[in-house]
Amino acid sequence: MTNIAISGANGKMGKNVYACAEARDDCKVVAGIDVFTREYADFPIVSAPDKLPVKPDVIIDFSNPDLLHSLLGYCLSTGTPLVIGSTGYSDEQIAQIKSAAQQIPIFFTFNMSLGINLLVQLAKKAASVLGDQFDIEIVEKHHNQKIDAPSGTAIMLANAINETLDNSKHYVYDRHSRRQKREKSEIGMHAIRGGTIVGEHDVIFAGNDEVITLSHSAASKTVFANGAVNAAVFLKDQPAGLYDMSQMV
Repeated sequence: MTNIAISGANGKMGKNVYACAEARDDCKVVAGIDVFTREYADFPIVSAPDKLPVKPDVIIDFSNPDLLHSLLGYCLSTGTPLVIGSTGYSDEQIAQIKSAAQQIPIFFTFNMSLGINLLVQLAKKAASVLGDQFDIEIVEKHHNQKIDAPSGTAIMLANAINETLDNSKHYVYDRHSRRQKREKSEIGMHAIRGGTIVGEHDVIFAGNDEVITLSHSAASKTVFANGAVNAAVFLKDQPAGLYDMSQMV
């Protein structure tokens, strides 16, 4: 049995994580962390990690990048594994995550969906086959409440493609301000925000007289919550290190 604490327990993703864990026999939510401490299930919710009444086996975080410092502090002091599902981290914060992973197990990915992580592998394969013959554009769509743009998933896709191409590409985010032709070394990144779109990502390979588009669409947040719970169960017995979906795909 994996005992889980949810950081961001009162958020939409936190409640989805609880629902997914509740439907399983191999894990249980024993506590929550949230600035809003109103309880909705049979576990306590506290305002900060250091106020947790019990030590969980794993913490799943779907809160806010601002809480990273306190989460890492608690996990490092108690040896608690951490699954990070939040996005919008700065380069400095990502460096902190990598440093902490030298002492505790941390599962960190920009997207918890199994399908998205398969899309990453397909995009890498396409890039290796098509090389510089095709222009590459990434389009991501999310709901109107999402703060960061482009999405962490779009960046993850671009980074995977760029690594496959020996990091020969640079990213262009704001094409309307560039009064010039597209360069072969670009990967274009486009963010759309509106309504209640859960998450859609298209990777477009545009060549001469043909276009290949790889797409993923999430119909609900449940796919991300399921991925996070799977990651928590996986992470419980792992040694210190930085883990992602590549170990589970």
